[in-house]
Amino acid sequence: MNGGLLVAGTTSDAGKSVVTAGICRWLVRQGVKVAPFKAQNMSLNSFVTREGAEIGRAQAMQAQACRVEPTALMNPVLLKPGGEQSSQVVLLGKPVGELSARGYHGGRQQRLLGTVLDCLAELRGTYDAVICEGAGSPAEINLRRTDIVNMGIARNARLPVLVVGDIDRGGVFASFFGTVALLSPEDQELVAGFLVNKFRGDVSLLEPGLDMLHGLTGRRTYGVLPFRHGLGIDEEDGMGVPPRERSRAWGRVSPHGTVRESAVVPPVGEDVLRIAVCAIPLMSNFTDVDALAAEPGVVVRFVDRPEELADADLVVIPGTRGTVRALEWLRERGLADALVRRVAQHRPVLGICGGFQILGRHIEDEVESRAGQVPGLGVLPVRVRFAREKTLTRPVGEALGEPVEGYEIHHGVAEVLGGEAFLDGCRVGQTWGTHWHGSLESDGFRRAFLREVAAAAGRRFVPAPDTSFAALREEQLDRLGDLIEQHADTDALWRLIESGAPQGLPFIPPGAPA
Repeated sequence: MNGGLLVAGTTSDAGKSVVTAGICRWLVRQGVKVAPFKAQNMSLNSFVTREGAEIGRAQAMQAQACRVEPTALMNPVLLKPGGEQSSQVVLLGKPVGELSARGYHGGRQQRLLGTVLDCLAELRGTYDAVICEGAGSPAEINLRRTDIVNMGIARNARLPVLVVGDIDRGGVFASFFGTVALLSPEDQELVAGFLVNKFRGDVSLLEPGLDMLHGLTGRRTYGVLPFRHGLGIDEEDGMGVPPRERSRAWGRVSPHGTVRESAVVPPVGEDVLRIAVCAIPLMSNFTDVDALAAEPGVVVRFVDRPEELADADLVVIPGTRGTVRALEWLRERGLADALVRRVAQHRPVLGICGGFQILGRHIEDEVESRAGQVPGLGVLPVRVRFAREKTLTRPVGEALGEPVEGYEIHHGVAEVLGGEAFLDGCRVGQTWGTHWHGSLESDGFRRAFLREVAAAAGRRFVPAPDTSFAALREEQLDRLGDLIEQHADTDALWRLIESGAPQGLPFIPPGAPA
């Protein structure tokens, strides 16, 4: 078998990442050697592979669904937004510069097509099947000329295309039809059919519409996936999630990548532990708090006002692609003063990566913001200097008497001038800072850290002795595989992956504009 498939979507957030991971897990359970692929990803949530390459976290999670090690081949182009108008371009896991959207789509993107196709060809030569994920919509007619992630790659690699639509948003039939009808005849030849995502209710009521859609387009629907809570994997980006939507009430749910829901597991001890995560601009790798949210009795919310820190037992300042901008935002919102007061009261604060840098005394940045010398919050004895070369490592160490693994992605180099050593950062009292992402996924360390936080907060909270974050992730991926196996036509899906799009699919006018 040398199969392939491109999972496209009618919109961003239609469920492409989840469906791709589910198909990967279903295939690997059938004994297929499978790999994920996304030619170009725009994400502030990234991961470091064992060879020191930076890729999107969604592709790293999809690799886990395939039970293989993630590599740079699986996400050759990663765009890391630095604002509304520009992004850092990461090529084959290494940053190669900053580009405006106009500069990227104006020519640079198309020049990357050869690299992208070479990576896909290498994966297809190694694996039985490669399940590719598109980006946004394949019918973005203003971007089609330079596209390397949707129909551009499908055409060049002759991949069949499955279009996913989120019916929970409404308008799914119009979205399916319109997506096909805005593609050129050559692109339409590869669109094999549709997959309905997040359906609620009686599927028999949907079937007449699916039959009419088949009559209108000549393309079948390969499955109707029911709505399920807590099935999100590490998604691409949190920039589009307004802070107010992240922080309406206490809830053991991060905005993406949820591993368990609050109603499922009661606390082990007498108290819960409340954690507030500052929803800073250009927030990156906020998936770090998923491991906290997985603990029974830990409740996590994202906040953007100083009064929301008052009843928190722990405040987390997460990573950011714009450390100086995030620091300015904290000061403008009054959160900086609230954090300094909190530290003076010996109440727990954890800074991760950019959050760690913010807690230091001084920041010298001629790289990211080009702001020069900027005073930090001054609560940790640390000076930070931004280097042009990015640190991309997978460190292993020990903290609080427990083994810890993590990964680092940062330009800021920290000079620690005092305090107690903590994961290559430092600790002063109940204020902790580290560049290590993912450290809280180490179960023993996470439990030891939460015990310290609970003691400092005066909470009778007890970490569960048996919570395994890795096992919860595996359970989640198996649920995605179950969803495909139980609610998709897997025989038809298998034929599609193995043999390509059916021949003779009709053209749906008007097609792409000239």
